[in-house]
Amino acid sequence: MNNQKGLALWHQFVAKRDVSRLGELIADDAVLHSPVVWTPQKGKKIVGIYLTAAASIIANEHFKYKREVSNNEHSILEFTTEINGVTVEGVDMLTFDQDGKLKDIKVMIRPLKAIQVVHQKMGEFLEQMKK
Repeated sequence: MNNQKGLALWHQFVAKRDVSRLGELIADDAVLHSPVVWTPQKGKKIVGIYLTAAASIIANEHFKYKREVSNNEHSILEFTTEINGVTVEGVDMLTFDQDGKLKDIKVMIRPLKAIQVVHQKMGEFLEQMKK
């Protein structure tokens, strides 16, 4: 596993919200576990769409990682942000492959009000992307 390389790319993506480089970051067989959708989202394209939405909605100007725990295979990053006046606390659980590409991400969010606002805003954003 190349967790350090992948984690460095992840932090660049989040800091700059540069969705044009998602192709370099995401593995072809990547899986995203959403905090609001039960079914895992599979494949580079769909994971890229969800991360594009998250870069716009969650990783806004209020976004900040508060804590990070990593080993050779996995990283857990705790974050806070604010969306429409609602404080959002969450955790990104990341796994990278041997090339440093994101192969699995699980996002957990709290409290309920935060989940609701993320669900609403992500739904609106994804609907706009379909048009």
